[in-house]
Amino acid sequence: MPLGALVKDLREGLGYSQARLADLLCASAAHSTVTRETVSRWEHGTRCPGPFWLRHLAAVLEVPLELLEDAKLNRRRFLTNAAATAIAPVVASDLIHSGFTSALAASRPGLDEWKDRLATYGRDYMSLGAAEIQRRLSQDLLVLQQQLESPGMWDVAAKLMTLYGKTFPGSDGARAANWYRIAAEAADRSGDDGTRVWVRGRAAIALGYEGAGLGMAELFASQAMAISDKPSLGLLNAVMGRAHVAALRGDSRGALQLLQEGRRVFDVVGSEEQTSDYAVPWWRMNVFVSLLGARLGDERVAASAHGQAREELPASLPRFATHLEMHRGLMMAKAGDLHGGTIHAESALNTLPPEKHSLTLRLLMSEIRGTGH
Repeated sequence: MPLGALVKDLREGLGYSQARLADLLCASAAHSTVTRETVSRWEHGTRCPGPFWLRHLAAVLEVPLELLEDAKLNRRRFLTNAAATAIAPVVASDLIHSGFTSALAASRPGLDEWKDRLATYGRDYMSLGAAEIQRRLSQDLLVLQQQLESPGMWDVAAKLMTLYGKTFPGSDGARAANWYRIAAEAADRSGDDGTRVWVRGRAAIALGYEGAGLGMAELFASQAMAISDKPSLGLLNAVMGRAHVAALRGDSRGALQLLQEGRRVFDVVGSEEQTSDYAVPWWRMNVFVSLLGARLGDERVAASAHGQAREELPASLPRFATHLEMHRGLMMAKAGDLHGGTIHAESALNTLPPEKHSLTLRLLMSEIRGTGH
């Protein structure tokens, strides 16, 4: 996506006019001036912001600077080029070997086999560490890119790339956001509105829950809700992602209104499947709400959701029990006991084996320590 189009999407996702964005940029830059006409030229591609304005655009639009710098290069890529910049933990020779082995094979995985792998990844993500998922997914994505010949294959690719993006924290430069953007493009190529909504909604709740890349979280949520208002897990993720963005921006009323909307959607589409990243059962909905309540400093909402999540959380998913205890630590910090809340969260994190730690938990720990600063 060219820089101008990205700036326009982010601006509209935040509900800003071109004039409003110009005013915010002027306030951010203090002694420098930019006009509505300048913003318009940036968006239409007739002018390009320099490094100074890119920094202020990133601050005002609430996205990583690297995301705008990458869009400025306007590099066209799907899996191959993105993998070249994002796959650090994987040895290159292993990837090359996997790619050529697949190309030389007499038969490649069919759509049904890819769907089975998709389901397996959804289950494994709930219990395995991010590094292990990233290593395996890197190889499968390299193979899958050779088979993007049908809408069904684009559908699988979009969902796998969304999961792959979740192995990078939203605050890790532009890596997570770039993968979510590519996944959204792949979803569009699938031609399936349900997939288009799901990919964007999953990106929104991932970024919103992490508390990183709020501008991108808002953009993905807005896009998902604009594509279809039909109740779905994708729409539920989008609404709850937007609720977390509102809470982190200090909009308590907006966050609670979105929570009510999320609950209405959940009542229609809540999952029976208990242990997949592609599902939102009752306990997981309450994990979302538990953190939201803690961020709002609303002990009633947080405590109720915490208890209901604990009641139905599968024993095979200890990482999510850690999430819940860290939410309690955040609630304590929000209530004024920063030391006690930090100790409680650290203790919960330390009881989880290091290989089970997720990038999201580390970001949550940073949020708790930074409460009140």
